[in-house]
Amino acid sequence: MNSEELAKRIAAILEDRKAEDIKVYDVRGTSSVTDFNVAATGLSTPHLRALVSDVRSALKQDGVPGYRATGDHESGWVVLDYIDVIVHLFIREAREYYDLDSLWAGKA
Repeated sequence: MNSEELAKRIAAILEDRKAEDIKVYDVRGTSSVTDFNVAATGLSTPHLRALVSDVRSALKQDGVPGYRATGDHESGWVVLDYIDVIVHLFIREAREYYDLDSLWAGKA
């Protein structure tokens, strides 16, 4: 699975799990770290926890190894690193506060 297919797969998993405001940002040519950033919002801390678990589980079943996860559900922001795709999962307040979407504006 190439990086674009992986980003779309992650977005589909998040959509199935009722994440909100799912955005896929193509940062190839802009970032030397990754090809895509995927951002999504969970409705609550338990929903955020479930989104993290569901993405990791579904991708593991697909044979896609995760490199690292960082952040805490209680903090409102969790990052899943799949090397070519970085997944940012937020609760609404954290997403508004950190406003990474404006950093990637025009990359969707």
